[in-house]
Amino acid sequence: MRPTTRRDFAAPPPISRDITISEGITVKELSEKLDVKANFVIKKLVDRGIFATINQTLDAKLATEISREFGASTSTVTYEEEAMADVEIAEEDKDLTRRPPVVTIMGHVDHGKTSLLDAIRTASVASREAGGITQHIGAYHVEKNGQKIVFIDTPGHEAFTRMRARGAKVTDIVVLVVAADDGVMPQTLEAIDHAKAAKVPIIVAINKIDKSDSQPDRIKQQLSDRGLLAEDWGGDTVMVPVSARTKQNLDLLLEMILLVAEIQDLKANPARPAMATVLEAKLDRGRGPVATLLVRNGTLRVGDNFICGVVFGRVRAMIGDRGDQLREVGPSMPVEVLGLEQLPEAGDSFQVVTDTAKAKQIVLYRAEKERAAQLAKTGRLTLEQLHKKMAAGEIKELPIILKADVGGSAEVLRDTLEKLSTDKVTVRVLRAGVGSINESDVDLAIASEAIIIGFNVRPERNATATAEREQVDMRLHSIIYEVVDEVKKAMLGLLAPVYKEIFRGRAEVREVFKVSKIGSVAGCVVIEGTIPGGARIRLLRDNSVVHDGKIGSLRRFKDDVSEVRSGQECGITIDNYNDVRQGDIIEAFTLQRVAVESA
Repeated sequence: MRPTTRRDFAAPPPISRDITISEGITVKELSEKLDVKANFVIKKLVDRGIFATINQTLDAKLATEISREFGASTSTVTYEEEAMADVEIAEEDKDLTRRPPVVTIMGHVDHGKTSLLDAIRTASVASREAGGITQHIGAYHVEKNGQKIVFIDTPGHEAFTRMRARGAKVTDIVVLVVAADDGVMPQTLEAIDHAKAAKVPIIVAINKIDKSDSQPDRIKQQLSDRGLLAEDWGGDTVMVPVSARTKQNLDLLLEMILLVAEIQDLKANPARPAMATVLEAKLDRGRGPVATLLVRNGTLRVGDNFICGVVFGRVRAMIGDRGDQLREVGPSMPVEVLGLEQLPEAGDSFQVVTDTAKAKQIVLYRAEKERAAQLAKTGRLTLEQLHKKMAAGEIKELPIILKADVGGSAEVLRDTLEKLSTDKVTVRVLRAGVGSINESDVDLAIASEAIIIGFNVRPERNATATAEREQVDMRLHSIIYEVVDEVKKAMLGLLAPVYKEIFRGRAEVREVFKVSKIGSVAGCVVIEGTIPGGARIRLLRDNSVVHDGKIGSLRRFKDDVSEVRSGQECGITIDNYNDVRQGDIIEAFTLQRVAVESA
């Protein structure tokens, strides 16, 4: 064994240049960017125990480390960004033209979103077409004063946020529909949160003003409490009273959309290769994989080769929002595309390419990375990882979604947590709401890499399943100072080992019996899982936690039992607690210690 020399510990050469590397860069491409022979790069890889060929692809981290050894710093871009970089450098302001705004309509269920969309569509096309129009795709355009407006007909703000979670920023303006006879509802507030998180301007359409019990000013008051102050009240939010049924003020709403779009100065270059975003994709029995796209920039033509996530293909045919065959589609316009080899995912970027060999190589690289990611799914941000990431300079902001049993607690917690912000990390509460943790909260957490904190509330079953699948960190507490303490310790890197709850079962109280010397006995039916004797339990009333304790005794008929299974009846007493009521839910769980990653 040779002795260690000073050369073994030699520092890498000083950084003398900066290079840009794209995903799936090959050894040959990296050597060209570094301006060295490929065999020098291969030697560096062999020194690390990696035996690579000249055409082997490298991941971004490894390519960065190798580049550093040659005195180069790197910046990483996607293949699409690299492909378009030369186009953008050559692009001049005179090439840019104004593009139509893309509008997403949101709001509470039954507040008239679909009716408003239908009214706008039928009012804005020729009468000969109006009767026969069918919604071929989930987006369409209308014309007003010679200018186009594109509407995306999404199933709701969950779909909007899932797309945003994948990095798709397709919406320019959000129209929030609120019924004048109903008011601001939970889904209205969720839609506001989602639009604000996406930093998109909001126009409020106060619908159903034709009804006798409509109160537009009440709506304005409720929205002002949520940070949306109407223009006529001295604020900057455009609010338009409309009626989808009588088509009142629809023209005014479209004019306001165009006005807000004009302020945003939305522009695109129709002469460049097309860039688009997948709105939805489906498998059609007769046509194969079909994707609905929204062209963000450039012009898409039949015959163009494209790359879309892990899919490579060629545009065989295009169908517009009114069912007509198209040869080309310009910026901001929706279109249905045929010619995909497999289904892409909603939110995927769609890019027209000229170098087909390179595009196919990237698709293979992405497919391999996706398989590896599925096999070893990396977790999202947790409080345990917070300090580690802060130390590495990766975290500047800790986003939190807060749900509590009452509004007062939510407000106090929001103010208290936001005051914990330091010069290193800002605590930002994206949403502070009342009620159980639902799927919408988890979707927002996925999109924003946020941590969910529940105070005296429980997650709904679907929300728990989604959070576990997507590895969203969810913390449940019943004491305010414990919440504050946990976040504070995480920010200081002092977080103690945590205990993970293992759900065991759920029982519904059907009858309550008073027994002398024992107290209240809950006559229950196990509706899910098993209830073990002596387990920790949580007593829920209207989905809010009213007691946290332990099972005192568990009986079937007159016998003490170790556990009761789903569908069976039993009698349960709770240690030192007698206020059990009919309809309460008893949730049993055990605690399992989870090792904390070292900070």
